[in-house]
Amino acid sequence: MRIQLPRLRKRYTLRKNRKVHAIKRAARRPFVAVPFVTVSVLLLLSVIAILLFTGGKPVLKPAGVNTVIVTDDGKELTAVPTREKTVGGLLKRLDITLNEGDVVEPSLDTEITSDEFRVNIYRALPVTIVEGDRKLFTFSAAATPRSIVKQAGIEVYPEDELLMVPTENFLIEGSIGPRLVIERATPVHVNLYGTQVTMRTRAKTVGDLLKERNIKMGPDDSIQPALETALTPNIEIFLLRRGTEITTVEEVIPMPVEKIYDNNLSVGTRAVRQQGAPGKRVVTYQIELENGLEVSRTEIQNVEVVPPVKHIEAIGRRPVNGLSQSRGVYFFTDSQGVVHRETYYDLPMGGVMGKCGGTYSVRADGVKVDQDGYILVAANLDIYPRCSIVETSLGLGKVYDTGEFVKRYPHGFDLATDWSNNDGR
Repeated sequence: MRIQLPRLRKRYTLRKNRKVHAIKRAARRPFVAVPFVTVSVLLLLSVIAILLFTGGKPVLKPAGVNTVIVTDDGKELTAVPTREKTVGGLLKRLDITLNEGDVVEPSLDTEITSDEFRVNIYRALPVTIVEGDRKLFTFSAAATPRSIVKQAGIEVYPEDELLMVPTENFLIEGSIGPRLVIERATPVHVNLYGTQVTMRTRAKTVGDLLKERNIKMGPDDSIQPALETALTPNIEIFLLRRGTEITTVEEVIPMPVEKIYDNNLSVGTRAVRQQGAPGKRVVTYQIELENGLEVSRTEIQNVEVVPPVKHIEAIGRRPVNGLSQSRGVYFFTDSQGVVHRETYYDLPMGGVMGKCGGTYSVRADGVKVDQDGYILVAANLDIYPRCSIVETSLGLGKVYDTGEFVKRYPHGFDLATDWSNNDGR
């Protein structure tokens, strides 16, 4: 034991001297040692930052790859990274089969333009379409009765009534699933002061038709056949005025548009749930002439010949992986194909809130929103009027403010956040 102790001391002294010499050599070469240490420390800090911001699961995503979340019949599938350009291409690659009547939102030709992009597949259910004695059995996932019959290839008119009726007894009613009953309007031909128009109506008599279409007879007007005459398909009706000059003008009635903001669709996408159509009206004027020239005209009838059909579309409101504090700038394409350069700013917004009414607060992610949940947005007021609703990568926004940036970026958006000051204002 006594012999071994001196040997151990000698070995320890030699090792210690080697470490001292190594440190001295490194000190003589600071241009090698210092950068190595600096890079090592920065690399370590970067790894720690990535772990903190990604919850311990860093993900390196190749360029051109977007993550898509597919929901099939209410079941959310695993997020799929893909390079596919369109919804149809993605579903084909995933080998997802679409059956008759299935509906995909957004449509198959929609481009995948952002991360966390959402695709919803609605599976068709059995529907029996009933028209008089005829029955058609089909499958459909369409959102409205008019969309269902269009999907089935049946033409209907705006005046036709479509009723969804539950099937209570399969054996008696001979239907699986709900029944869609079509009640046709009666086509009639009306001669309005010399202008022939075709209408479809649910009225029962000539008098009922005049009330339905708000046709008011003047003291010099006559109607054939009589007001109490029952309407039959393609009946001819004449409304005449004697002793005056009449002119008739056809006008287009714009179709009404209903927008449904859907949290199951990614912001920047939309889906048509019912195809609309404009209507038509006939306006009749009595002309006053002087020396053969028109000096005035008076409207005597304004008749809606074809009512418009409402256009229904769903607009996505679910945020995508867009603008962030670390990005600073993000280019977002909305559902109309317009590209917006998005930036953010952090200022107290109380001064602009009164222009659209209400108050604002800071969302959990640091984005400032009004009392209705719309993001506070600064934009070009000539293109996006104050208080108008706009699409941003972080969700739907409302225009409250503007800025000098619009001179260079007319379609740019500046989103109000609390990312700089972190003061909750």
